[in-house]
Amino acid sequence: MAARPPSNDLDDEPETVEFGIVALEARVDERDVSFPVSVSELKAAHGDVELAVDPSGKKMRLDDAIEACETDHFASRQELLNAMHPVFEQRRSSGLIDRLRALLPL
Repeated sequence: MAARPPSNDLDDEPETVEFGIVALEARVDERDVSFPVSVSELKAAHGDVELAVDPSGKKMRLDDAIEACETDHFASRQELLNAMHPVFEQRRSSGLIDRLRALLPL
């Protein structure tokens, strides 16, 4: 009797979920966004992109995230990521359960 060959499942990487700034950074790379870029240019060309804001997959559109920033342009990729970080953090923690957790001392 021959031995069964090993399964290929051992080499598979675990599935990961990109969300928040990591998801934004990946979409910036995929779409080859060039800097500096104005908010209006970014919204016109890439505003329809949906980004996950938490591990459960709650999403928001890039144009909505940009609206929450208080700037009219981004001089660099790092400036975009820095400006968007608080927007994603606020949206991620805006759920009912997160608000209740914030009230309870743990």
